[in-house]
Amino acid sequence: MEIYRNIRTSKEEVLSYFRDRSTEFLSEVDNEFGNNQYKEKAKKLNTLLVRAKTTLVEIVEQKSKKEGWTNQELLEGILMITYCNYVVMLEVRHSVWPYEYMAFSRRIGELWEPFCKLAFEYPVNDLELFVPPLFSDVKKKLVTEIKDYINKLNLTKEEKDQLLKYYNKVWRLVTSGEIQLELDLHFIYEGKKYVVDFKSGFGSNEKGNTNRLLLVASIYHNLEEGYDIKTWIRDNISWKNDLNPGFSAFLEDNHLSQYLTW
Repeated sequence: MEIYRNIRTSKEEVLSYFRDRSTEFLSEVDNEFGNNQYKEKAKKLNTLLVRAKTTLVEIVEQKSKKEGWTNQELLEGILMITYCNYVVMLEVRHSVWPYEYMAFSRRIGELWEPFCKLAFEYPVNDLELFVPPLFSDVKKKLVTEIKDYINKLNLTKEEKDQLLKYYNKVWRLVTSGEIQLELDLHFIYEGKKYVVDFKSGFGSNEKGNTNRLLLVASIYHNLEEGYDIKTWIRDNISWKNDLNPGFSAFLEDNHLSQYLTW
């Protein structure tokens, strides 16, 4: 397969490449494993397809440097390769070991985060990663600030002590333990800190997840957009049309297509 600048718009060509590769890989695993070793086949096929994707990505990186691609051309090329690899990976896995409900939903969740992180691994902007703070340090800083403020107020010692007592009660109501401020990604852009938590969906703990994200966001305070991956997904990803008809029909019949709303 020839790698060129417009690979980012060549979905059918990339899909065809990975499907041809998967045919070769299927023949290889059929010779290596018996008919009942479907789990081993699926694992080996996944490894081979990931390796094929890695090879294309390495070539794209090399070509982009040699030919002077823009950051956006490089990112979108890798997004296209990754998505097409996902499509074929899901198809092939299903062909040797049919998906059931939980396995499919879990697999889609596993694919979501690394796909989104590509926009940060190959940024179109000048980004810098940073280590998230410890909640204990944040709490200590806030406590020190409020105590200093209260001590400067024109109040009696008893009134100050009572105010601090109420303040400590509020802390105990907010959290009975430490809040985990480490999410999936932390980076600095133009002097501002941003945090990202990748969720392909919410389960039974939806309210708890939402509240935690809002709390962490309020602590970090500033959140803005980076690369518009949502628009890229809308313009390029169509699971229903890109997956082979048989597999697409299987997902629809088994109410699994809902997990493909990215």
